Amino acid sequence: MGDVQRLARCLEAAVGERFVRDELAALVSEAVGPWVAHDGLRLFGMNPVTGAVSFGFLHDFSPYLVRAQLYDSYLGDDPFSPVDIARLRAPVGLLGGRGRTAEATRGHRRAREILAAHGAGCELRLLLRDSQGLWGLLALLRAEGGRSFDRDDADRLVQISPLLIALLRRYAIGRAPRAGGMRLPAGVVVVGPDHEVRSLTPEAQAWMREIDPARGLAPEWMPLVSMREITLAARRHRIDPAAPKPLAYSPAAFLGRRVVVHAQPLDEDGKGDVAVVLQEATGPLLLSTFSAWHGLTARERQLVEHLYSGAAPKQIARSLEVSVHTVNTHVKAVFRKTGVSGRDELTAVLDS
Repeated sequence: MGDVQRLARCLEAAVGERFVRDELAALVSEAVGPWVAHDGLRLFGMNPVTGAVSFGFLHDFSPYLVRAQLYDSYLGDDPFSPVDIARLRAPVGLLGGRGRTAEATRGHRRAREILAAHGAGCELRLLLRDSQGLWGLLALLRAEGGRSFDRDDADRLVQISPLLIALLRRYAIGRAPRAGGMRLPAGVVVVGPDHEVRSLTPEAQAWMREIDPARGLAPEWMPLVSMREITLAARRHRIDPAAPKPLAYSPAAFLGRRVVVHAQPLDEDGKGDVAVVLQEATGPLLLSTFSAWHGLTARERQLVEHLYSGAAPKQIARSLEVSVHTVNTHVKAVFRKTGVSGRDELTAVLDS
């Protein structure tokens, strides 16, 4: 128990900062290292509404490995993609290595080859989910030739899942001053079958300049990985509607502004071009994700929608078929969970 408490204190110290590069992953790696030894770490936050990756951090984890694994996960042979782990009873997946770890991935040669091609011997993944939703993914690497992860490592990692979920949630709801000045209009990027950008609207070019890592507002690896992530998600969702929707949400603490990115294949089979739309996450575009990250109930989310529309308590009560007293009780809960003092502040937060 003492070890968990020390780890909790280490992770708590990482909360409240606006990490846009990979400092957060480095701090998490330092905290988790004595708990489960590893040589590399990635921590991705997911949109709890859609299950799509929305923001992330790497520490000694090659972005080229991530990119190769994304392709394998969405269109290939990865046995422990987030979707596949979600179907398992245990929220962990062990990939590569020797002994029982190798047995777990027997037949998935490509997945093991990808690890080896980037100097990794094995990987341990933990899907960060609880009864309220899916929040993210933690992956640990060990170098080729080292000791493989085992079931004890996996069990230890599961114990700290609540701490990591709390870290992601607090980061996602953190407020940060707007990095840029004016709001940017929605921009469209067209990505071809080779996963390379074919064209951008002028508005999309402005977005690319805004989140250019050279400006210090995004991790250096982000352009290499993020566009591929959302386009692959769009292709997979077209093939399998049960797969996570290609709708990502980046919180203000990550890019200095809240961003919604969604994608849609331009053909029936999802093999051709994909249109990717980048736009500011405000108002109705933000409501569902905002409610999920703040832990609002379904009824409280309905209430937020009414509050945002300007409806009076009596109107809300009639619409929801409850008493005004019940509405006021829910309003107090919403204000407490979202950290605002009133309707005007809540509306300002959603519109900022």
